[in-house]
Amino acid sequence: MRIAVAGSQGLIGNALVNSLRAAGHTVIRLVRREALDDDEFSWDPETIGLPPETLDGVDAVVSLGGVGVGNGRWTGRFKQELRDSRITPTEVLAEAVREHGIPTFVSASATGYYGDTGTRAAVETDPPGAGFLAELVIDWEKAATANAGDDTRVVLLRTAPVLSASGGMLAKLLPLFKLGLGGPIGSGAQYFSWISLIDEVRAIEFLLDSDISGPVNLASPGALPFAEFCKALGKAVHRPAVMRVPEFLARTFGGEMAEEMILFSQRVEPRVLTEHGFTFEHPDIRRALDYITKPSS
Repeated sequence: MRIAVAGSQGLIGNALVNSLRAAGHTVIRLVRREALDDDEFSWDPETIGLPPETLDGVDAVVSLGGVGVGNGRWTGRFKQELRDSRITPTEVLAEAVREHGIPTFVSASATGYYGDTGTRAAVETDPPGAGFLAELVIDWEKAATANAGDDTRVVLLRTAPVLSASGGMLAKLLPLFKLGLGGPIGSGAQYFSWISLIDEVRAIEFLLDSDISGPVNLASPGALPFAEFCKALGKAVHRPAVMRVPEFLARTFGGEMAEEMILFSQRVEPRVLTEHGFTFEHPDIRRALDYITKPSS
């Protein structure tokens, strides 16, 4: 297949591009700067949009862009930045997909759609929850589905936190845990859903090759209480993980971001993937963390 990827320089996008090419696919990267290589096409959703010839001969478009929700305190300005980096680019790409008659559009989304799930395991058919992230994801998904056209297969990647030593949440936690300064935040009873970077990429490739459409939870079947995650991470780096952070401190310093990203309980089940035969390479947090944190050979 010939596949266009937006957000190809991020953690997921870079790994996906490398894996797709290794599998024999032709990948073009949509970059928001001057194109420097033959496989790059420059675009700007705020000004010039997407040049018409960019998607000639493309079989699928994968949209992975967006400022990281954990990259700053959720001020009014930063919330708007989170929206602007997702909604408009997704609309522009979806419209281009429709205009070119491209059969498949795969758009990033997030498990934040479900809000605080408590101990209930959320599946793709569940309604949205409450909170800023849920509202953001609703509009993000609508930008894809409302603009891509009825003849396009739209896949919405409701992705849990992606675990990798190279970026994201885990890369920020590892230095603390390696110093023995890690531990649960709040009660630790809140559920934590996750997926390894390897399984994230494998799942996207699986979806590209399938006829699945609509929302798909990209989360390991091994959701667990956050205290258990911290215990497993401490064990993986051979350090205790008992430095508990009280809820009031998390709320004081992290505000709404800490409330929704850390203190909310997120128990998400990958029902669509498992019902269609996808198998996870890392279904268990202990094996996943052992693999991710092992020294490079």
